[in-house]
Amino acid sequence: MNRVVFPAILAIGLLVRAASAQQGQLDASPTLFTVMAALNAAGYDADLDSPNNSPVRKAVRAELAKREIPSLEAIKEFVAKHHLPRDTDELGQYISFALTAGPPPDFGIQKRDVDIPPDVMPIRGFSELMAAFYKEAGIEDLFKRAQPEIDRLIEPYHDGVVNAVFQVNAYLREQPSGVRGRHFQIFFEPLAAPGLIHTRSYANEYTVVITPSPRPRIFEVRHAYLYYLLDWLATRNQDILNRKKPLAEQALRAKLLGDAYKQDFLLLTTGSLVRAVEARLDRTPDTVQQSLREGYILTPYFYEALAPFQKQEQGIAIYYATMVGNINVYKETQRLIPVDFAKPAPTPPPETPAAPAVPAAPAVPPVYETLKKAEDLLKQKELEKAEQLFQEATQQTVDVHAKAAGYYGMARVALAQDNAEDAEQLLTMAVALEPEPQIKAWALVYLGRLRTEVGDEEQADQYFREALAVKGASDAARTEALAGLQQKSPKNAGN
Repeated sequence: MNRVVFPAILAIGLLVRAASAQQGQLDASPTLFTVMAALNAAGYDADLDSPNNSPVRKAVRAELAKREIPSLEAIKEFVAKHHLPRDTDELGQYISFALTAGPPPDFGIQKRDVDIPPDVMPIRGFSELMAAFYKEAGIEDLFKRAQPEIDRLIEPYHDGVVNAVFQVNAYLREQPSGVRGRHFQIFFEPLAAPGLIHTRSYANEYTVVITPSPRPRIFEVRHAYLYYLLDWLATRNQDILNRKKPLAEQALRAKLLGDAYKQDFLLLTTGSLVRAVEARLDRTPDTVQQSLREGYILTPYFYEALAPFQKQEQGIAIYYATMVGNINVYKETQRLIPVDFAKPAPTPPPETPAAPAVPAAPAVPPVYETLKKAEDLLKQKELEKAEQLFQEATQQTVDVHAKAAGYYGMARVALAQDNAEDAEQLLTMAVALEPEPQIKAWALVYLGRLRTEVGDEEQADQYFREALAVKGASDAARTEALAGLQQKSPKNAGN
C-alpha cells in the first residue's frame, strides 16, 4: 500500500525545509474502511447522490450488493439499535470506534473500560460483527483494489499539508521530532459522505479523518495540527492555568461556544491560542474580535502576547509557561465584561412558495472584485494601496483560492519593495492554500528565484521542478521554471 508521508519541519531557518523526521502521515485506515463498508452495506446513504462522493464509494457498494454476507442482517440490527438522532453523531460514534479498535481481522479493543471513549462504550460489541464482516465480504481484497483510487484522492493534499505543517512549525519554533510519544495522523476515508472532517484526541494519538471534498481541506488540517501541538502544553501548565480559571465564568455567556469549552478551561485556553496563532499566521487581526465574540475569551490576550514571542528565540514549548503566567485575571475580566457575545442566527420563517423565476446570473463574490482592484493598483505601482487591498482580500473570505491569490499579491508587493524575507514567507503561505494552477506555478517560480539568490541551489531546483509539475501552469511560468533549472547562482557559478 502506498503511503504519503509528510515531514515535520525544523523551525530554525524559516524557509529551509528539513529532509527527514516523520511526524505524521496522510493515509487510509483498513479498520475505518471496513467499518464504513459495513455501514454502507447496512443502509448508510448520507449524501449518496452528491457529485463530491469518491467513486470508490459507489464501486464498493455495488460489489457488496452482489455478495452473500451472513453477518449483514445482524449489522443492520446493531446499527438500528444504536441509532442517534443527529447524522454527525451517528457517524461520529463509528469513526470513534474505528480509531479505538485494533486492526483487521479481529478489530478487538484492547483497552481498559476507563480508557475507552464514551461514545464507543455502547457499541464496543461491534468488534465481533466487524471480524465476521471483514472475512465474509472480502474486505481485504476490496481495500487493495481501492488503494490506487485512494492514493489519487490523497495526492492533492500532500503539498498543502507539508506546507501547512512547515508554516506552523516555523512560527512556533517546533522541533522536527515533535513531542516524544505523541503522534499526529490523518486518515482519508472515501466511503463516508463528502465534505466532513472529524478530529479525535485519545491519549497520545491525535487523528484527523477527512472525507472527499471538491478542494483540499488544508485550513482544517492546519487547525487540527495546531491543537495537536498546543493542547498538551495546557495540560503541562495546568497549575498555572488553574489560577486563571475565574475567567471561565465570562465564557458561560457565549451562546455560540460549545459546552466542552465551557466545562474545560484548558480546552478553552487552547482554542483561544489556536485562533490567535491563526490570526498571526494569516495576518487577519479582524478575526481576533470574531473569535472573542464566539466565546474564545483569551484570543485577544494571546494575539497580543504573540508579538513579544515572535521577537525572542524560545520555542512555544518553553515560552508557553511565561505567556500563560502573564495573564492578568483582573485586566482580562475588565476586557471581557463589556463584550457583546455573538448570538445564534434566528431561524427564518417559512416562505410562501412562489412561482419559479428565471435564475439570475451568479454574482461575482466581492473578494474577486477586491483582488482585481489590487492587481490594477499593483500594475500602476501603487504598492501600499495594492498591499492593503490584497490583505483585505485574505480577510474577506474563507475561499482558499481567493486567500491564496491575496497572499500571492502581497508577496509580489514585497518583491517590488525588495523585501525578500516577507515575500518568501507570503509565497509559502500562498502555496500552502493550494491556489489556482497559474498562481501556484508562478509562486513556486518566485520561491525558486529567491532560493537561487541566496545560493540554495538544491531547494531552488526543487521549487522549479514543482512548478513544472503543476497541471494547468501557464507557458510563461514553465519557461521561467526551465530557465531557473538551467541557471546557477553567482555563488555556485563554475561548480
